[in-house]
Amino acid sequence: MIVVLAAAAAVTGQDSGRARTEAQARRVNERIRALQSEADRLAAEARTLLGELRALEIDQQLQMERLRDAQAAADRGRQAVAAASARLDALERQRLSQLPQLQAQLVEIYKRGRTGYARILFGATSAREFGRALRAVAALVRINESRVAAHRRTLEDVRRERVQLETELRALEANEAEARQAQAAADRALATRTTLLAQIDRRRDLTAQLTGELQLAYDRLQQQPAALAGGAAAEAVAVPLAPFRGALEWPVTGRILAPFGRAGDIAARNGIEIAAGAGTPVLAVHPGSVSYAEPFMGLGNVVILDHGSNAYSVYGYLESIAVARGVAVDAGVELGRVGPAPAGPPALYFELRVDGRSVDPIQWLKPSR
Repeated sequence: MIVVLAAAAAVTGQDSGRARTEAQARRVNERIRALQSEADRLAAEARTLLGELRALEIDQQLQMERLRDAQAAADRGRQAVAAASARLDALERQRLSQLPQLQAQLVEIYKRGRTGYARILFGATSAREFGRALRAVAALVRINESRVAAHRRTLEDVRRERVQLETELRALEANEAEARQAQAAADRALATRTTLLAQIDRRRDLTAQLTGELQLAYDRLQQQPAALAGGAAAEAVAVPLAPFRGALEWPVTGRILAPFGRAGDIAARNGIEIAAGAGTPVLAVHPGSVSYAEPFMGLGNVVILDHGSNAYSVYGYLESIAVARGVAVDAGVELGRVGPAPAGPPALYFELRVDGRSVDPIQWLKPSR
């Protein structure tokens, strides 16, 4: 009878171990498929970005050519304005150089009085002298008037030319500024896409690494049924936590009372508080071994799970503890019940430590619905 009971207990233990192994294998396999889907999506994004990058590189080259043309045109415009200004300066210097001669003529006319030219004409003693004087006076008047009029026309023409050139230069400089802005925008767009592609490549590498780690755990889990059938004891298979970032089930369902990193007491800075009814079951978010299951100052009853690779999950404010230290638990196993928080209303304090440091649990849990 004792032998039969022992055999039955052994069969029951094997069945329990097999069920546990199969549940872990299903969870790991589902996560592997999710990571493979993520890898396929990232690969598609990378291909799209590569096409966009090529188009942006061509646009950047076109904008560079446009900017060079605009700069060259603006430089030519500035040179034309400078040349017109130089011509005006030369004409002004010419005018100033002619002032003494004109001044002398004006002084002479002033000395002669308002009838100076008439005196020259009527001072002639013969008809021939009168004719010569008339021609001289007429020539002198024409020369002076022509000289002044020509100088004025030249000045006005050059001024108009400079005004027109300055207007054209402003348009050229505006076009140059627009081309420079377009070049900067093309550079920024290209840099943004390049950075995004690098980020996607890093995520693809990380996804491939995490998938590989999970595949190793899955292969080991797949070997467990054969070992159990041969009478061997079930071997604990460590399932890495890192591949489950953003895919962990919530330890309890509820709203966030205190977010991660909030200023205040130490607990609120290192973890989060989730509102839940008193007595609500608190479930393990990932397989691990119980490394602590006792009261802890400021957190009430606490359970700490060791997930391997220096990763831990912490469950505080528990009304009761349902596991013992050293016990291996699976994801979804009840660890205890929700109790009152120090602030009053019932809540669960939940903390995640990865690589020995606290991380925001919200980034590791499934998005709340």
